[in-house]
Amino acid sequence: MSKLQPLLDQMTLQEKIDQLVQLATPFFKGAKDAGEITGPMLSMNIKEGNIQNAGSVLGASGAANIRAIQAKHLEENRLNIPLLFMSDVVHGYKTIFPIPLAIGCSWNTDLAEESARIAAKESAVSGIHVTFAPMVDLVRDPRWGRVMESTGEDPYLNGEFAKAQVRGFQGDQLKESKEHVAACVKHFAAYGAAEGGRDYNTVNMSDRQLQEMYLPAYKAAIDEDCRMVMSSFNTVDGIPATANQHLMNGILRQEWGFDGVMISDWGAVKELIPHGVAADKAEAAAKALRAGTDIEMMTDCYTSHLQELVETGVIEESLIDQSVLRILQLKDDLGLFENPYRGADPELEKQIVLSEQHRKVAKQVALESCVLLKNEQVLPLTKTQKVALIGPFADSGDILGQWSWQGSKEDAVTLRQGFANQLQQEPFVAKGSEIEAITAAFVEEALIIGEQADVLVVALGEDATMSGEAGSLTDIQLPEAQLTLLENLATLNKPIVTVIFNGRPLDLHGVIEHSDAVVEAWFPGTEGGNALADLLYGEQNFSGKLTMSFPNRVGQIPVYYNHYNTGRPKDAADAQVRYVSQYLDSPNGPLFPFGYGLSYTTFSYQEPVLSTHQLTKDETLTITVKVKNTGHTSGKETVQLYVQDLVGEVVRPVKELKAFEKVSLQPGEEKEVQFTLTEAQLRYFHADMSYSSDPGSFKVLVGPNSQETASQLFTLV
Repeated sequence: MSKLQPLLDQMTLQEKIDQLVQLATPFFKGAKDAGEITGPMLSMNIKEGNIQNAGSVLGASGAANIRAIQAKHLEENRLNIPLLFMSDVVHGYKTIFPIPLAIGCSWNTDLAEESARIAAKESAVSGIHVTFAPMVDLVRDPRWGRVMESTGEDPYLNGEFAKAQVRGFQGDQLKESKEHVAACVKHFAAYGAAEGGRDYNTVNMSDRQLQEMYLPAYKAAIDEDCRMVMSSFNTVDGIPATANQHLMNGILRQEWGFDGVMISDWGAVKELIPHGVAADKAEAAAKALRAGTDIEMMTDCYTSHLQELVETGVIEESLIDQSVLRILQLKDDLGLFENPYRGADPELEKQIVLSEQHRKVAKQVALESCVLLKNEQVLPLTKTQKVALIGPFADSGDILGQWSWQGSKEDAVTLRQGFANQLQQEPFVAKGSEIEAITAAFVEEALIIGEQADVLVVALGEDATMSGEAGSLTDIQLPEAQLTLLENLATLNKPIVTVIFNGRPLDLHGVIEHSDAVVEAWFPGTEGGNALADLLYGEQNFSGKLTMSFPNRVGQIPVYYNHYNTGRPKDAADAQVRYVSQYLDSPNGPLFPFGYGLSYTTFSYQEPVLSTHQLTKDETLTITVKVKNTGHTSGKETVQLYVQDLVGEVVRPVKELKAFEKVSLQPGEEKEVQFTLTEAQLRYFHADMSYSSDPGSFKVLVGPNSQETASQLFTLV
C-alpha cells in the first residue's frame, strides 16, 4: 500500500476530484494577478471550493509570488496538501537558449543537457516544480509552426536529445535537489504529423509508422524516468489522444510501464466535444479519465461532472483514486509535503536567474546551433572590412522564439550589439524594411548605407509569432518585403551575407540566389548577437548541422531523409525518364538535407572499415572511419552513421541514422572514429507488428550528412 493511502482515505470525493484540476494563476489568492480572470477562463464553472482544493497551478512565476500563493493555499486547504506549480519552460526560463530545433542542430547532447539543467535551476529557484518539456514530436512538415519546439525529423536523434533534456531537468535525486524540476514529455502522441501542417489537425497513419518513427522519442524520455506526460491535441487512429485508451493505458502504461502523471494539454478534455467523440462535458470527463488522463488543464469537465458520474455508477471512484495517488506521489517525489516552498528563494533568485555563467552557456549553445548553409568565400569577415548591417533583424531583440515565456527582448543581445562588442565600435546599420512591409524610404536608406560598405550583412527572418503554436503557414518563403529588400541590395554588387532568424526550415528561393553566404541562425536566444558576431568574424567556427531538411519548394512537403523507396525510383537504371517517381518542375530531394552544414575548414573521410562483413545476433560490428581536418582552421565535425536494410519483409527506409559523434580537429589533425552496431539496432516492425531483425544484406553509410556518404556491405546471419 502506498504511504500516501492514509492521506487519500481522508479526502472527500470532491477534494479528490479537485486535485485533478489545473487552473491558471489568476484563480488563486495571493497571486500578484489574482482575480484577473479573462477570456476563456470566464466561462469555466470554477467555485471557491474548487480553487481551495485544486491540485496544480499553471503559469505562475517568481519566487515571492509562488510562495505567496502556496502560503494562502495551505491556510485554506483542509488537509494542507500543497500545490504543484507548472509552466512552459521549453528552452530556458529567463536565460533563453536557442529554440529546440536549433539545439538539435548542435548535435551536442551534453550541451542540451546543460541547457536543461540551467533552465531547471532558474525555474526551481523561482518556485516552479514542473516544466512542460521536452517536446519530442517527430517533425517532417515545416508548415507546422511547432517544428521549432522539436529537435527534428529523426526518431533516434530525437530520442537522444529527449534523454539528455530529461536528465538535465530532473537530475539524479529529484527529491533531494532544490535545483531541478520534474520533466513532462509532450505531446503524446504523433502531434508532429498533423495533416497539412495545420496545428491541432487530424493525424492519420499506420500503426507501424507510429511505432517505428513517432513513438521512440517519447519512449526514450520515459526510459529516462520522465515524471509526467502531456497528451496531444490530435487524433490517433480516429480517437483524440486525451481519450485514447489504447495509446494511454495500452502503450504508455501497460507496455512501457509508465506510472507517472498524465496531463491534458490546455482545454483538451473539453475539446473531445468538438472532436465529436463526446456529446457533452460529462461524457468528455468520463472518456478522458478512463484513458488515464490524470489532470485536466484549464477546463471544468472533471470538477463539474465526475462526482455525479461516480454517484450514478458511470465511472468507478477507484479510477479517481488512481489519478489522485499519482499526483500525490509526484508531490512527494518533489519533497513538497516536507517543504511546500521547495527551492523558491527570492534573494537567491536575483543571483541565479540570468547570471553571467548562464549567459556563457547560452552563447555556447548558440555557437554550435547556427548552421552555415552557403559560403562563396565571403566568410569569415575581417575587421578591416567596412560592414553594413541591414534588415529588420539588424537591431531586433525578437530573437528568442515564441516559447521564451519569461525571456525578455530587452535582455537579448541583438546582432548590432554583438557586432559592436566584436568591433569595439558601432557598425553601419539600416533597418531596410519591416518584417512584412517596405517603403521607398526604407530602401533608399539601406542603399545609402550599403554603398558605404565593403560587405553587406542582411538580417532577415520571421517574427516570433510567425512560428510556434498556432503558427502554421502555407507559404514558407520569407515575407515579400524582405525579399524585395534583398533584391534591391543585390544591385549594389557588394558581397551579401544573409543571416536568417526563424523557427522553421524555409523555402529559401529569393534568398539563395542573391546571397554569397547564408547563415541559419534560428531564434538563437539571449546571447544570439554575441554568438553570431563571433561566428561571422571567425572567432569561432560553424559546426551546426541540420536536423530537419530544407525543401526546394513547399510543394515537396513532406521531404525528409529517411523515406521509403518506390517501385520506380528516379535513379533506376532501367526506368524510362518520364515514368519514374519524380516532379517535373523540381528535384525530389531537399535544398539542404538532414545532417548538412558547412564549416570554415574542410574535412576528408577515408572509406569506412568494418571489423567483419558477417554479423551474428550475439556479436558486435565495429565500423571505423578516419576523419581529417584538411583546412587551415580548427573545427568540429559531426560524423554520422546510417544503415540501410536492403531487403525486408516490409519496405525499409533508404537510410536510418544509427549513431553519430562530434569530434574536434586541429588543422591537419586526423582522428579515428569508431561506431558499433548490434543485431538489436537492425530490428523493425514486421507485417504482424512483431519486432525483430531479418537475416540478409545491409549497407553501412558514413559521412558528414545524409547525402554525402561512403558505404560498405555486411550480412546479418
